[in-house]
Amino acid sequence: MADAIYFFKNTMPGHVIRRAVQTRGGLEKKHMEPQLKVSRVFVSYDDAGLDEFANGVVLGMTNNPAFPKPPVLAPDLDTANQDFRARIAAATGDPADTRLKDLAREAVVDALRKNACYVESIASHDFVMLVSSGYFPASTNRLQYPLLPSAFLKLSSLGTTKLLVSLLAVQGAKAYHLQISPDGGKTWQECPISTQARRVVLTGLTPGVVYILRVRAIGGSTGCSEWAQSMPIMAM
Repeated sequence: MADAIYFFKNTMPGHVIRRAVQTRGGLEKKHMEPQLKVSRVFVSYDDAGLDEFANGVVLGMTNNPAFPKPPVLAPDLDTANQDFRARIAAATGDPADTRLKDLAREAVVDALRKNACYVESIASHDFVMLVSSGYFPASTNRLQYPLLPSAFLKLSSLGTTKLLVSLLAVQGAKAYHLQISPDGGKTWQECPISTQARRVVLTGLTPGVVYILRVRAIGGSTGCSEWAQSMPIMAM
């Protein structure tokens, strides 16, 4: 089996990098996936979880050519989520504060619901496209438990501007979501979705920059596992 090779470009935070999978015969051909549904499990997340999920959708939908006209544009979703985040921070337990926070939460959930329908209408037969939006596919394997976290088994330089990544395979995972940070974890940029854990090659890195990666497994009752973070590594 050929390696999965992903091309990483130096972009502003939030820009999504599309994948190119190399096979012996060139770039692999797209194939039809079974009809997919977007999970709405985010409606049950606690406030911190909803904030993190909404931020992931903002990252996934920003400049994503697969989803050019969502009902709620990424900047507008980001604005709603920042307001929600501020309401969380300002909440004191006072009923008036709680009501304002709940209203801000409802606005974020409503925006996420609208965009979930849009993503589902476009990517219902393309798993990688769907997950690139920041949403998760609804579980079809009836797993009733959250997935265990993945882990970085190997992270090493592979020639100029390349990193070799090997991940711990997680039972029940449909794919692995990677992000990379060039500033010690202050900001994160999207890497493509990987459908294999054994060997992933990231290219296009900047020599001399120290990177941190994080990964989570996609699937299970909550849509994804917790993040697992790598040790820092310098691109050569």
